[in-house]
Amino acid sequence: MSVHDKKKRGKPGGTAFLNRELSWIAFNFRVLEQAEDASLPPLERLKFAAITASNADEFFMVRVGGLKLLQRQGEEHPDPAGLTPTEQLAKISARMHELVERQHAALSKEIEPLLRKGGIRRLRMEELSPAQWRHVEAIFDDAVYPVISPVAVTPGEEFPLLAGLAITLHVRLEAAPGETDARHALVAVPRGLPRFIALPGESGFTYILLEEIIRAFADRLFPGVKVLDCAAFRITRNADMGVREDLAGDLLDQMREVLTERQESDGVRLEIEKGASPEARAFLREALRVDEADIYPVPGPLDLAAFFRLANLSGYDALKIEAWSPQAVPEASAADSMFEVIKRGNRLLFHPYESYDPVLRLVQEAADDPGVLAIKQVLYRVSDNSPVVAALMRAAERGKHVTALIELKARFDEARNIDWADALARAGAQVIYGVKGYKTHAKICVVVRREPAGVVRYVHYGTGNYNEKSARLYSDVSFMTCEEDYGADASVFFNTITGYSQLVKFRKLEAAPLGIRPRLLELIEAEAERSRQGETAAIEAKMNSLADPELIEALYRASQAGVKIRLNVRGICCLRPGVKGLSENIRVISIVDRYLEHARIFKFHNGGDPKLYIASADWMPRNLDRRIELMIPVEDREGAEKLSQILKICFGDTKQSWRLLPGGAYERRRPDSRHGALRAQAVFQRHAEALAAAAVQQQAPVFEPQRPAEAKKKG
Repeated sequence: MSVHDKKKRGKPGGTAFLNRELSWIAFNFRVLEQAEDASLPPLERLKFAAITASNADEFFMVRVGGLKLLQRQGEEHPDPAGLTPTEQLAKISARMHELVERQHAALSKEIEPLLRKGGIRRLRMEELSPAQWRHVEAIFDDAVYPVISPVAVTPGEEFPLLAGLAITLHVRLEAAPGETDARHALVAVPRGLPRFIALPGESGFTYILLEEIIRAFADRLFPGVKVLDCAAFRITRNADMGVREDLAGDLLDQMREVLTERQESDGVRLEIEKGASPEARAFLREALRVDEADIYPVPGPLDLAAFFRLANLSGYDALKIEAWSPQAVPEASAADSMFEVIKRGNRLLFHPYESYDPVLRLVQEAADDPGVLAIKQVLYRVSDNSPVVAALMRAAERGKHVTALIELKARFDEARNIDWADALARAGAQVIYGVKGYKTHAKICVVVRREPAGVVRYVHYGTGNYNEKSARLYSDVSFMTCEEDYGADASVFFNTITGYSQLVKFRKLEAAPLGIRPRLLELIEAEAERSRQGETAAIEAKMNSLADPELIEALYRASQAGVKIRLNVRGICCLRPGVKGLSENIRVISIVDRYLEHARIFKFHNGGDPKLYIASADWMPRNLDRRIELMIPVEDREGAEKLSQILKICFGDTKQSWRLLPGGAYERRRPDSRHGALRAQAVFQRHAEALAAAAVQQQAPVFEPQRPAEAKKKG
C-alpha cells in the first residue's frame, strides 16, 4: 500500500499528515506549560506567558491572515491533512480561545500572586492609596492628557484607521439631548508613553497600567457628558502580504509600501476586555467587520507580550532562574587572531553555551586587518545596534570590497533592514537587496585575505542569524573553516546570487531551492536501501519545523523499510509517528526550555561512517522551494562527533521534552527506571563551563620563588 493510499486510510485522525496550523498551536501550548510550571520562579513563568502572546500575535497576522485571504477568494482546497481553510479557521479559533483562557488563568491565579509576595505588584485604581491616587492624577494631567486625542465615531460612518496591535479604549457616552442612542468615542493609548507606570510605595516595584489611568479619568475628556462604560480593545491586522517582484519598480520602495499596507489591512482578530458591555462589543464587531469567532474576550490585561519588560526587571534575582552565561571558547582565545584560530583547524561552536564572540571577532578583525581584501555576508535579521553591520561599514570606509546581501523581505524586520541597507550603501558597501522571487535565508560570511602563501578564504556558516542578541537566547551552531573546498563553494554561492547565474553544483554544499531536497531524499533512500539489504540504518535530525510532504513521505517509506528514525522537531511537525504499517519506526520529540531550540542538524548512519550536516533550512516547502538556503556537511572528526553528541543528548532529555503521539497530541516525558533525569540544555551549559574552567586552570601561572644566587648553586 502506498503512502497516498495510507492518507485515505486515515490512521489515526484521517490522513497521514497532521495540520500545520494546529501543530503550531500545539507548540505554543507547550510553551504555555512553562508559564504554568509551578517549579519555575514567577518571572520566568511570566516570560513564557509573554512569549506565548508574542507568538500568537505573529500567528494571527501571518497564518490566520493568509487563511482568511484564501477563504475570501473562495479557495477551499484541502491541505495535506485534509482540512479546507474554513475548517482550519474554525479549529484555530477554538484552540486559540482556550489558549487565552489558560494564559490569563496562569497570570491571575498563579504568577501575579507570587510576584506580589516577591515585591512586584500590579494595582487597579480601586486599590490605590490616597498618595498613589494623587501621583496618578498628576501623571494624567501633566503627561497623558496633553498627548491623547479622543475621536468621536458614529455607527455607519467611516471608522478611524487604528494601528494593528495597539491598545485603544472604546468609550460609550450617554445619548445627546433628544436622542436615544448612546454615542461612541475612541481613545488610543499612546505608544510613546510608558505602559507600566511606577507608583510610590514602601518597597518593591508597584505599578499600574497606562490604560487604567486613562479609563479612570475618561470623564475629563468629555466634559459635561456622562461616560457609560469604557473598555480596552486591540485589533490584529493581516500581515500576510508581499511585493510583486514580477513587476517593475524599486524593491526598496515596494517594501516601504508593504509596511504601509499592513497598517491598513483587514482585521483578523479583535481582543476586548472580558468585562466590556454587550453594546461595546457589538459596536466594535460591526465597525471593524470581524466575525464572532474572531472576537477574543480577554480576562486580564491586553498585550501580554509587553510583560517581557517586567520579566527582565533588575533587582529581583530571587524571582528568576539561575543565570547562565555564554562560555569562552578555549580554542579561540581572545589573545589569538581569529585567522590563526581557524587556520589551526575547523571550529564548530554551539551557542549560546559557547560564546558568540568568535563570530563577531572574525568580522571585526576582518574590517581592521590590512591583509583583508573583501568581506561578503548575508544578513537576514540583525540587531538595532549591530556590531556586525558596524564592522562591515568600517571595512567599506577603509576601502575593502564589502558585499552585503540584506534580505529586505525578512518579515517584521523589513524596516530595520531597510535602514541598515541605506547605511551600508552610504559607507561604500555593495548592497544587494536579495534574490528576485526568493528570500535569502542562508547564514554565510566569507573573508578573503591576502597572506604570504597566497589568498585564503575564511568562511563562517551557521544555523542562526548574525544577531548577537538572539545568539544569547537561541541555540544554534556555527562552523568556521578556511579549507579550500568550503571557501570555493562560498565564492561560487555569492557570485551566483549577486549576479544572473543559476545555482551550480558545489564541491561540498547543497543549496535550496534546487539542491537540498533532492540531496535529503537521496540520503533518506540510501538508508532505506541499506535496511532492505539487512544492514543497520538510522536517521537522526534536529530542526524547527517539519512540514514538507515529499520528505515526510520519504521518511514513511524509510520507516517501512526498517530504518530507525529519531526526529527532534521544536515546533511544527506534520508527520504522524508511531502508526503501525506507516511510521512505527519513527519517534518525534520536542524540547522547550530556557533557550529557543533553533539549530538544524542532520545525521545519516551511512553504514557506520555517519554523514552529518548543519543547515539554515527547516524541512518545509517555504525553505526548500521559496528560499535561498544552505546545507553544509561537517566532515572533520571533532566537529562531526560534537554534532552527534548534541543529537544524542537532546534525544535523551527527560526533563524538558515532549513526545509526539500518533494523533497529534504531545505527552511530556518523565524520568523512569530506564531513562534517568536528564535536561539537555543544562548538560550543554555545564559542559561548556567545565571546558572553559579547565582552560583557565591550564593557563594559570606557576609561581617560582626567587632565590639568592648562592642558594641556587648549592641546590
